[in-house]
Amino acid sequence: MDVVTLVHGTSFCISGNDGDVDGAVAQGLFYQDTRILSRWSLRLDGSRVQPITVVTPTPFHATFLGRGHPGSEDPNSALLVRRDRYVAAGMREDIVLHNYGTRTVSCTVSLHADADFADLFEVKEERVRPRGSCDIDFSDSALALLCYVGDGSRGIRIRGTDAEYGRDWLTFHAVVPPKGDWSASVVALPTVDGEQAAPMFPLESPVEQSEPAERLRRWRAGSPVVRRGADPATARTLQRSREDLGALRIFDPEHLEDVVIAAGAPWFMALFGRDSLLASLMALPIDPTLALGTAQTLARHQGVRTEPNSEEEPGRILHEVRFGADVSLALGGSSVYYGTVDATPLFVMLLGELSRWGIGRDEVEALLPHADRALEWIDRYGDRDGDGFVEYARATERGLVNQGWKDSWDGVNFADGRIAEPPIALCEVQGYVYAAFVARAELADTFGDPEGGRYWRQRAARLKELFHRRFWLPGAGRYAVALDGGKRPVDAVASNIGHCLWTGIVDPDRAAGVADSLLSPEMFSGWGVRTLASDMGAYNPMSYHNGSVWPHDNALIAAGLMRYGFVGHAQRVASAVFDAAAAFDGRLPELLCGFDRAEYADPVPYPTSCSPQAWASAAPVHLLRTLLRVEPCVPEGTVRIAPALPGSLATLTIDDVPLGSGRIRIDVDDNEADVHGLPDGVKLLREPLPLT
Repeated sequence: MDVVTLVHGTSFCISGNDGDVDGAVAQGLFYQDTRILSRWSLRLDGSRVQPITVVTPTPFHATFLGRGHPGSEDPNSALLVRRDRYVAAGMREDIVLHNYGTRTVSCTVSLHADADFADLFEVKEERVRPRGSCDIDFSDSALALLCYVGDGSRGIRIRGTDAEYGRDWLTFHAVVPPKGDWSASVVALPTVDGEQAAPMFPLESPVEQSEPAERLRRWRAGSPVVRRGADPATARTLQRSREDLGALRIFDPEHLEDVVIAAGAPWFMALFGRDSLLASLMALPIDPTLALGTAQTLARHQGVRTEPNSEEEPGRILHEVRFGADVSLALGGSSVYYGTVDATPLFVMLLGELSRWGIGRDEVEALLPHADRALEWIDRYGDRDGDGFVEYARATERGLVNQGWKDSWDGVNFADGRIAEPPIALCEVQGYVYAAFVARAELADTFGDPEGGRYWRQRAARLKELFHRRFWLPGAGRYAVALDGGKRPVDAVASNIGHCLWTGIVDPDRAAGVADSLLSPEMFSGWGVRTLASDMGAYNPMSYHNGSVWPHDNALIAAGLMRYGFVGHAQRVASAVFDAAAAFDGRLPELLCGFDRAEYADPVPYPTSCSPQAWASAAPVHLLRTLLRVEPCVPEGTVRIAPALPGSLATLTIDDVPLGSGRIRIDVDDNEADVHGLPDGVKLLREPLPLT
């Protein structure tokens, strides 16, 4: 393991496998989009510790084991060095020296610290520059580093038990008896504009009593558990997904009831509209409060004005929130940026899904005005030219050129590799809008508005018919991935159309061709469906969006294939993703390279992939739901479960799946399901949802 990433909320730490942060570009301790430690290195009598191994019991805790050589180069040193690091709103580190020898060991233990207070974007783009005025203060009780940026400041205060302090270090004098121990603890707490963050791991208390540890215990106790049947690799993947999703939660101190999920470490430890919506939707069978908290938080930030720099528009759902001191480095030069075309319809889709699961009826009803404002945005701003489709073109040079999920500059291209010019109407966005109309119709039915239900179903039907007319390419026998600014069909073969299966906008008569195309040798790598077919002009298996494989993309594609009855196709995609997860020790990365499985025996990692990443962590959960064919509709008093699990999973028991106001147990034997603990008034239907 070359680097170790620990994460909790908006804090994360990236270090080497020896525990040191040694000045490497992407390493450091980060808090609210600022690197608050750029160096953190342990020395014994000035010598490095020889690394042995590292263990990560939880996403926010790592144990680094090494061998110390204080005062000598003895290769057979008997001094074990253990560093337990805990990350959350800063960091705590417990250092233990254990002497396996027969002589007392005396040494100086030093921690060297520095902070460049670089903005996350500077670190990501490898263009760190000196910050404003910086101060260093040390005393008998602490070392404090502070930097003034604009009208604010960022800092860190470091304190250790019985430590001495200098300008960039703190030291301890250790005496370790034979067969005995010596220990010390250090806590590093961030400050923002003079306010110090409350310690999550106070030195005065055992770590087991800390708030992150208690939250993790509650998360584990309240999450579903696969108790029987899953093979060890799949069980580990699902367990790792559950752990990582718990670690990526963000708790707003002003709205403690609304827990949201950050997009992923290291670069996206913040609320992202599209990512948080899709991740919480896919993770809904684990914890529906994530979806509800995400919806309520995004509603509070819903656009209310027209502002070109941030691309805010009335009713629009944001793209991302940033916490860095220098907002000029953020997209649009603003702490909140709205340049996304898909988060707004996805917001309405999520409300519909919450209602189907019977979650937060009163809260969902209270959010209906926000859903209607989102739908107004679709009509007034999303469909900017009145052609019936939602398209995008950035309003500022500091915004994203592409505003769908493939948001790299070259993420939308023709079959010959030419870049599509905006305004661009993506096929999957029309699918999201279609599903948003259907969701709003169902919400209208649920809350006693049959006329509204009819209206939104009519809107959905008209969009579906228009989509077929304009996006279908008769000569090629496939759908266009987009319409460009000249209303020309963008004819590349890409994974986007799989999302259209997921939302149901694809014509059933044309679905078989779509399904077969997604599983063609050009699209299917053996580890999943590629973002772009290998015979396209822009294909590059090492690119971000033009030939790579994304787990969340595949989870939605598998769900779409299953929706249209292509069971074998869906099983093949799901099995490939689970195989890839096993190769990554259960933790799926944000994406992997698109090389064919026949070419390389193991999946090839993408060099700068985020891990853990929210929708990658949620993908195995959604894949399992897809294979179980779980489709609840609590307002209508039904839950459909018709398992189509592959042989290795055909016998399965899952405890504590949330549904309505209770939790159910799902037992599957040879793909026959039984359910225990159904809420009153809800009956089990052992057949898949019919295609409409």
